Amino acid sequence: MTLLESVRNPDELKRLPAERIPALAAEIREFLVSEVSRTGGHLGPNLGVVELTIALHRVFDSPRDPVLFDTGHQSYVHKMLTGRRDFSRLRSEGGLSGYPSRAESEHDFIENSHASTVLSYADGLAKANEVRGRAESTVAAVIGDGALTGGMAWEALNNIAECKQRRLVIVVNDNGRSYSPTMGGLADHLATLRMTPGYEHALEAAKTALNRAPVVGQPIYDALHGFKKGLKDAIQPQIMFEDLGLKYLGPIDGHDEAAVEKALRRARDYGGPVIVHCITRKGKGYAPAENHDEDQFHAPGAFDPETGQAKSSPGGGVKWTKVFSEEMVRLGAEREDLVAITAAMLHPTGLAPFAEAYPDRTFDVGIAEQHAATSATGLAMGGVHPVVAVYATFLNRAFDQVLMDAALHRQGVTFCLDRAGITGTDGASHNGMWDLSILQVVPGLRLAVPRDAQRLREELREAVAVDDAPTVLRYPKGAVGEDIPAVDRIGGMDVLRSAADAGHPKDLLLVAVGAMARTCCEAADRLADEGIGATVVDPRWVKPLDPALVEEAAEHRAVAVVEDNGRVGAVGDAVARALRDAELDMPVRTFGVEQEFLDHASREAVLEKMGLTPQVLARRLMGTVSRLTDAGRSERALADGEPAQN
Repeated sequence: MTLLESVRNPDELKRLPAERIPALAAEIREFLVSEVSRTGGHLGPNLGVVELTIALHRVFDSPRDPVLFDTGHQSYVHKMLTGRRDFSRLRSEGGLSGYPSRAESEHDFIENSHASTVLSYADGLAKANEVRGRAESTVAAVIGDGALTGGMAWEALNNIAECKQRRLVIVVNDNGRSYSPTMGGLADHLATLRMTPGYEHALEAAKTALNRAPVVGQPIYDALHGFKKGLKDAIQPQIMFEDLGLKYLGPIDGHDEAAVEKALRRARDYGGPVIVHCITRKGKGYAPAENHDEDQFHAPGAFDPETGQAKSSPGGGVKWTKVFSEEMVRLGAEREDLVAITAAMLHPTGLAPFAEAYPDRTFDVGIAEQHAATSATGLAMGGVHPVVAVYATFLNRAFDQVLMDAALHRQGVTFCLDRAGITGTDGASHNGMWDLSILQVVPGLRLAVPRDAQRLREELREAVAVDDAPTVLRYPKGAVGEDIPAVDRIGGMDVLRSAADAGHPKDLLLVAVGAMARTCCEAADRLADEGIGATVVDPRWVKPLDPALVEEAAEHRAVAVVEDNGRVGAVGDAVARALRDAELDMPVRTFGVEQEFLDHASREAVLEKMGLTPQVLARRLMGTVSRLTDAGRSERALADGEPAQN
């Protein structure tokens, strides 16, 4: 039995002799590289928190003491130390989630993968402990320096600092990176502690001070206060947290488990809010990750563990993100007023080539989507056209700013939503299935959904040409596939299949939203084989809807809308409302994602579960047309005086 196999829960970890901890850490890293190389996943962040997570579970008594992570992708080691070692189906249907999961373990309190939230959770849990008289429980919250760039974290710190008796330990996991290097004034300030020549001396001073610090009462305040003043003299002034009235310990070498453990014990025993500042290295212990400049193997796909080289995947081909990336560079060459904004995701959203070509026109605001939206509005007011590239799920956080800042002021800001629709493997928090619903209520906003690479290029150009309203372009994760040519144009809509041209009656108008166009075309072909005529249209812009859509619907017997979004309040509902407003009394079927939090699985598996495949869609639509035909026969029979048949 290996050392790792013998540690099946936090209690067994606590009983492990301190001299065995380095060997355990080495086994954990070996396990992580071996397992994640097969499945893909968040490797770099977890290699960086091995000793830190071990120390957390040796000091705190989970689940009595909640241990929380922000963001949750750094929780793999936590899973291993709380009894979850089967990583064979990591992030796959039926396997372990890539984030904390309440369904998996009592040790997982929050299912967070949206950054900068953990301190608010921790504040609430600490307040609940106070209200319920749980005086012995301490909340431990781990937050990365990248997540600290989010304003919500500082709102929470402001509240945490107001009460000196609540037992709350905040661990700042400071590796200088979110995905890529952390940006902004806060990052620069923290970086002074990592990069100043006196850093190694400061770490040694930290260990000495911790060894000498008393455990409780006024003496620890004096010791901590004196140590902080000494640290200020040794290196750059460290006043951010102190000015909030929070006790501060650090910087600590986050890969020295004994030093981290000592710091955490003293912070726990202090009895009030304490910040423990740990310096770690993302990708620690695996050379290919440590030497990977872009993101230290933040979330690689399957790879060769010996070399770190990526393995080929079945989902090859040009990615949607790459198409957007290349077109942005072309647009940047044509328009000097075009600028780009990212919220700490320069590479994942495809803006890195634009930043390389036009560094003075690229702004990384940190993990701060709300600020990104309003800052973009200010940029537009200043005479440039900003493109804000963000994952679709993260735009949810900036809805108020899109509504009350960009839209209210009628400013030309373009939001490009990557990973829209079902993303799958990252689970409920990452599926971009909300934007087509929430954005419908924004006055003046225009929303385009490209079906293929060529349409993405065209619609991006159309979007940035708008200077009197916000525009949105949304596209999914993965490979684009071949372009889907139009056979005709009606108003601003592309006709992809024509029932009349195929010699069939106009039974059904099938409205294909974005990437669902291929599914709709295949379903229409299946219907045609059964003698049912389906006209497939791509509206291109789904807000506002083209008046031609209503006119075309009037020539058909029924309408169906298919979209990769939650069904409630999205394009299907907008089409139904437009038909009602035009007093067209006709059946409207809406197909999309059920309004629920979906478990992690592949995109294909989720779409199949939702019935968003050509086979299932064709079968359901066949039933719709069949019922219309039966109803028509019954009406004619009644008109002729014949009895209706069921």
